[in-house]
Amino acid sequence: MFSVKTLFEPKSVLLIGSSRIKEKVGLASPWLFRNVIYNMKKFFKGETLILDVDGKIGVSSFEELREAPELAVTMLPPKHSIFYVEKCAAFGVKAFIMITGGFRDDQRRQLLKVKEDYGVRILGPNTVMGVINTANGLNTTFERDVMPKKGNIAVVSQSGGVGACLLDWACFYNIGVSKFIFMGDKVDVDDVDVLRYLAEDEETKVVCLYMEGVKDGRRFIEESRKIVERKPILALKGGTTQESAYRAKSHTASMAGSEEVFDAAFKKAGIIRVNDAEELMNAALALSKQPPLLGDNIAIVSNVGGPAILAADAVARCNLKLARLSDETKRKIEAAYPGVDATNPIDLIADARAERFQKVLDLILADEHVDGVLVINMLKSCFFEPEDAKVIPEVAAKHPGKPVVDVPAGGEDFELVYKVIGNSNIPLYNLPEKGVKALMFLRLYGKVLSKVRKF
Repeated sequence: MFSVKTLFEPKSVLLIGSSRIKEKVGLASPWLFRNVIYNMKKFFKGETLILDVDGKIGVSSFEELREAPELAVTMLPPKHSIFYVEKCAAFGVKAFIMITGGFRDDQRRQLLKVKEDYGVRILGPNTVMGVINTANGLNTTFERDVMPKKGNIAVVSQSGGVGACLLDWACFYNIGVSKFIFMGDKVDVDDVDVLRYLAEDEETKVVCLYMEGVKDGRRFIEESRKIVERKPILALKGGTTQESAYRAKSHTASMAGSEEVFDAAFKKAGIIRVNDAEELMNAALALSKQPPLLGDNIAIVSNVGGPAILAADAVARCNLKLARLSDETKRKIEAAYPGVDATNPIDLIADARAERFQKVLDLILADEHVDGVLVINMLKSCFFEPEDAKVIPEVAAKHPGKPVVDVPAGGEDFELVYKVIGNSNIPLYNLPEKGVKALMFLRLYGKVLSKVRKF
């Protein structure tokens, strides 16, 4: 068997499509073929080769190639795809990304036979968009110029549509990504294969899964359990109702399984489950930037009263606790700022600027009764300026074992503060409740670590 690594780190890629064939219903089309060529030529740092079965672009036969490329991307209807996969495998290609779908069971069996005969690896079919690797520019998506910022979050999606939504989210909010993998029908390469690769990938710190089903549940649990000790795994599960589970089977040829079984499997594996796509990305952002939360005690530091109260309510709903500050911490804060009541949540008053946030945040993070901090810094109705936010990552860096998240609540305020510290190690959220939930996920991972390290 060739390594799954070839799917992500090839030195050369062959794009196989048609400048003429367009399916009546299906992805195979000259438009898709041209757009994948465009993205690969623009972003990929290795060699991009093109095989047009109609001979209008690139080469029209293998005889014109000097040597076998490591990876081939097929964008043809099922019958044509199988023909070229077999020819490529015989020529020496090691791995395949199969963009198009519509494969019958007998055609999937043909692909498996090619795998068995030649030892190749196959991602798909029906991956829809294939793979993105921000480290080497590999990008087999077909929307032109879409490339997320390089980062440390890997996203693995069994659905092209959900994956596209998450990709758009990452691009829009400038979230750093290491790998994007669209799994498709999983005729060969499955979740475990990809997880094993990501476990060793130095670019990846957090793994996000969207899944509708899994081939081998026991293997999935065993491998995930090994990985979560080093890297958190977040999962969004589709097909949780009877009606959607039936649709999932026809969608990506996957048995969704019962909700109870998956919930138990995730817990046993140490996988943290999320409820929706926004929660998935918000949790991943926190885990990619901050350490796990090792206790339940949260301090809230704010320049406004009402949002701090909402955050306190959210702390209780998320099964966290408001930290009880030490008498010494309270004394120092109130001595420095007589108008401030140092009761958690702490209202620094609307005129608080960088100096006040800096000193109070430093004192609170040094308090042994505090495990993590939520900062709220609004601009409207307050004296706080976007540049003042620079003190937050500076102070947080002095206390690396305690997570800090920041909430410049609202829309415009969030955008202004994001421009100043969006690229720092402080995750930002536009609502207090989202910030608290981020701390909750950091706490859940802290509990996962505590559990797996006991065994």
